[in-house]
Amino acid sequence: MLEPTEVFDTYWRFAAARQAIYLARLAGAAGPWSEDQILRDFRFTNVYRAADRVSQFLIQNVIYAADAPTDSDSVVFRVLLYKIFNRISTWRRLEYALGSIEWRTYDYAHYARVLDEAANDGPIYSAAYLMPPPRLGERGKHRNHLRLLEHMMRDGIARTVASPGTLASVYERLVSYPTIGRFLGLQYTIDLNYTPLMVGSENEFVVAGPGACDGIRKCFGPRSAGIEAEIIEHIVDRQDEYFGRLGLEFGGLFGRPLHLIDCQNLFCEVDKYSRVAHPNATGISGRSRIKQRFRPSPDPLIAVFPPSWELQGVNSVPDAPPLPPRT
Repeated sequence: MLEPTEVFDTYWRFAAARQAIYLARLAGAAGPWSEDQILRDFRFTNVYRAADRVSQFLIQNVIYAADAPTDSDSVVFRVLLYKIFNRISTWRRLEYALGSIEWRTYDYAHYARVLDEAANDGPIYSAAYLMPPPRLGERGKHRNHLRLLEHMMRDGIARTVASPGTLASVYERLVSYPTIGRFLGLQYTIDLNYTPLMVGSENEFVVAGPGACDGIRKCFGPRSAGIEAEIIEHIVDRQDEYFGRLGLEFGGLFGRPLHLIDCQNLFCEVDKYSRVAHPNATGISGRSRIKQRFRPSPDPLIAVFPPSWELQGVNSVPDAPPLPPRT
């Protein structure tokens, strides 16, 4: 029987407070958006993964853009290309130089040249994910990543994504490729599940990444080792009970409750938050400070989500044109 620590109550308070900030900013309220000094001083991702800016750009501009190609090869190619770099400016640079991003017109030399030039001007990778470089014979991390993406596409990854199956089957295929470990494999699976190619539920499958394991350890102690996925499933199932026990109001994302990927990410964020709020709480990594300070973006927030979510009272991207039949 696991005994929760005081950090577990902080988990739910953090979720409610961070979601309240998101909703206030989305409504156009002036800051500061919280009385919690830690939330005001440091940067934390949104409670719902799909609400973060990088995911919002993916949904609106990469997957469901009005002029985006809808063949399964291009849909998968675009998502994976964007997520390898996970940086909006890199995607825009590629589009500006190359026009429509699609698999049928892909040319390694052209893409490599654009990324060479972009890398000379500044960072082309997001700092959010650690992207280990594959060793595929090219000079430069980004050139090797292009070769990896080429290999995945020619190996039929798009057929796996577009075939009837599960999130777990797509995940297992992704982690079979060099340098795509458990964490990236899950993130890419969820990103691909935003597309109309997949119809899986985000409550179908989860893998706890390193940050989530740190947060779970702080919430439940050493006995949580090895059962992190089961813990995430448990709190998703009982989220209303845990919010209610602390008297917290949590309306979800326009009525959508927390799903497995959201609770997984929340453990990562609570691991960071507790470095200041609970400095004596023991995790796995031993990290003791939060690196990124909060600096509000001048760009307005957008709120667009996959049509399959059927959220009420929020903007949704238009339904995509029909895709070719699955084979």
